[in-house]
Amino acid sequence: MKIRVAIVEDDKHYSQALKSIIDFQEDMECAAQFFNGKSALQKLEDLEPDVVLMDIQLQDSSGIDIVSKLTEAMPGTSFIMCTSFENDEKIFSALRAGASGYLVKGDPLDKIIQSILEAHKGGAPMSFTIAKRVLQHFQESKVQVQSLALLTVTEKEVLELLAQGLLYKEIADKKNVTIDTIKKHIGNIYKKLQVSNKIEAINKFNTKN
Repeated sequence: MKIRVAIVEDDKHYSQALKSIIDFQEDMECAAQFFNGKSALQKLEDLEPDVVLMDIQLQDSSGIDIVSKLTEAMPGTSFIMCTSFENDEKIFSALRAGASGYLVKGDPLDKIIQSILEAHKGGAPMSFTIAKRVLQHFQESKVQVQSLALLTVTEKEVLELLAQGLLYKEIADKKNVTIDTIKKHIGNIYKKLQVSNKIEAINKFNTKN
């Protein structure tokens, strides 16, 4: 049985290059090409391909939105984003939407073929640069969680009130202590979180929550 691959890509030249390399493989075939999001949404579910190569920025819609809408209805299909976007927001939005992999269009075509095989076997293929960014993101998240764990119960309470927009005096009144005491707590929070201002501290707090 050949792996059936559908391509959702509005760049017709790139779509044709993908189709040619897929059809050239003995164990694969291009089941369909879609050049806009509307036709992909209408027909992909009935087509039931094994793998979908999905562009992110289609002329009429977002590939991420399409994946989000179709993943539950197509549990047997793996979606691989194939795009020129490499920013963190796009990467994590795509993965949260249900994409199995994330490739950049600069990758060699044989890397894309390898990724189709990997996704079909249940893997999560990614371009080297993307995998590096994902790893870095989780390493940074781990450091943030570890630093937040260093805070005392009182320091966490003060930081939470700070994140809610309360002023030093309001926090002091709420905790029934002096403003100097609050300033001391905040100084300790900055040291433990390795930040230099309120905005950075609140960002770390919000990332954890």
